[in-house]
Amino acid sequence: MTLVLKNLSLLYQKKKNRFGELKKTLQTITQQMLSKQLKELELDGLVNRKVFQIVPPKVEYTLTDFGLSVIPILKSFSNWNKRNNKTISLKLNKNFEENRIR
Repeated sequence: MTLVLKNLSLLYQKKKNRFGELKKTLQTITQQMLSKQLKELELDGLVNRKVFQIVPPKVEYTLTDFGLSVIPILKSFSNWNKRNNKTISLKLNKNFEENRIR
């Protein structure tokens, strides 16, 4: 889910993105996973994929109007995360330690 949110955020910030640009920005994602997520976002109607018939092939990804409608929710979620980051980290660490002991 986190990578999906990052993909949407990147697409919003730059308006048009090529696959390589997204891959470079999301350094920890594999090429296979990025491709899979972009296909899922396209099927969900959140992302447009435009293929240019040139050599070498060029593909651009942009947010659809539906995808743009998610941005205020993502911004709100990001703000909530920033405000609650310490609490979230403490809870995650506590849960990790409890599960590790079992």
